[in-house]
Amino acid sequence: MALGLGIVVGAASGAPGAATGNDWARFGWSPSRSSGPTFATGITSANVRQLVRQQVQLDGTADSSPIYLHAVQVGGATHDVFFLTTTYGKTEAIDAASGKVLWRFTPSGYSSWAGSAQITTATPVADPGRTAIYAASPGGQIYKLAVGDGHALWSATITKLPSREKIAASLNYAGGHVIATTGGYIGDAPPYQGHVALIDPSNGRVTAIWNSLCSDRHALISPASCPASDSAIWGRAGAVVDPATGNLLVATGNAPWDGRTNWGDATLMLNPGATKLIGNYTPSNTADLNAGDVDLGSTSPVVLSSNFVAQGGKDGLIRLLSMARLRGTAPHKGGELQTVPTPSGTDLFTAPAVWHSSATWMFAGDNGGTAGYVFKNGRLRIAWRNGTGGTSPVVAGGLLWVYSPAGGLSVYRPTSGALVTRLDAGAGHWNSPIVVDGRVALPEGNANDHQTSGVLDIWRLHG
Repeated sequence: MALGLGIVVGAASGAPGAATGNDWARFGWSPSRSSGPTFATGITSANVRQLVRQQVQLDGTADSSPIYLHAVQVGGATHDVFFLTTTYGKTEAIDAASGKVLWRFTPSGYSSWAGSAQITTATPVADPGRTAIYAASPGGQIYKLAVGDGHALWSATITKLPSREKIAASLNYAGGHVIATTGGYIGDAPPYQGHVALIDPSNGRVTAIWNSLCSDRHALISPASCPASDSAIWGRAGAVVDPATGNLLVATGNAPWDGRTNWGDATLMLNPGATKLIGNYTPSNTADLNAGDVDLGSTSPVVLSSNFVAQGGKDGLIRLLSMARLRGTAPHKGGELQTVPTPSGTDLFTAPAVWHSSATWMFAGDNGGTAGYVFKNGRLRIAWRNGTGGTSPVVAGGLLWVYSPAGGLSVYRPTSGALVTRLDAGAGHWNSPIVVDGRVALPEGNANDHQTSGVLDIWRLHG
């Protein structure tokens, strides 16, 4: 671990009178990845235009989102802290009030990856005890890092071939386990398999592995030992936790599907311990999806209610699925309840947000647009859409926040899509914001540019 200070431009003071004392402990805020926190943020349509940006220089590109813990002890003092992991596995703790880099963890192997195509785009997750966070590295490890100074408490290996199996999706925590998934790299060079890994937070022991190919093998396997390759679990939300049951929901990319041991291009339900498959779905054209590299799992499943889940894909469609129909060990091919287009009818690479107000809303962004969908009476309906591309949306404080990969953070009224304001930000890729305690944090940049520097934007209210 090395300590260091970022270069800070335009530092801003804390937000007077802002709602404080909340955490944003993982990608999507909740284990179900709703991206719809229920707390007040201190930022409203009346004061959002008063936000002032600070830019903090990072030791890498964070092609993901930050997490946040309020009032934690770092270096013997109390701080509100943003944590984020950069392309080559450096994890940084940033003081949310000043932008100062409080500590920086560098994984072993960093010098061999820096500038290469071997990367991670995983958002870390905080331990419920708030004294540690869990972060990924391109070397296939998950690290437990002390909040107080960033030193590694343990590391766990979740792949035998990190040069082919990438930790792309965000980490999660539920049921007393750290949850991680693996995918592949651009180009899908075999061999690799998407799998789900559960880790004991107390000691770093890997307690379960569920392989989406060769699923009859319940251990970490050498990728070349399985006849099938691919089936990446790479959606931004990774493993999604069903809040009603604790079951894990994941989606896979292109690969063979046989309904027995190979589960490519599928929406899958695992028991909370990730020891067995208890539900599944694949489209009736699964063979065509595999042949065309049209991943169903370009996004993770979206929990709309206790009995409905939405599943986007590279084919420009969002499928509405019944949880009840998913369940069971028999193979389920087809049977979706409804299909609706993605915002612009193109690939969906982002994690939709779900907002429960007077109605249930789902918000999604793709490269060509952003849309709001109403879910009612078991049907999805597009309520509004626009032509501004977006990454994973966030609904916080009654406002919809959507970052455009071309640059800029748009703030909308959720029910109408009316633009409230647009905040200046540079270009990016999969980055997405968090909004908490009177602050907005958003990293910029694209991991595929293979840079060893980057930027974190922090907006605050000025008094």
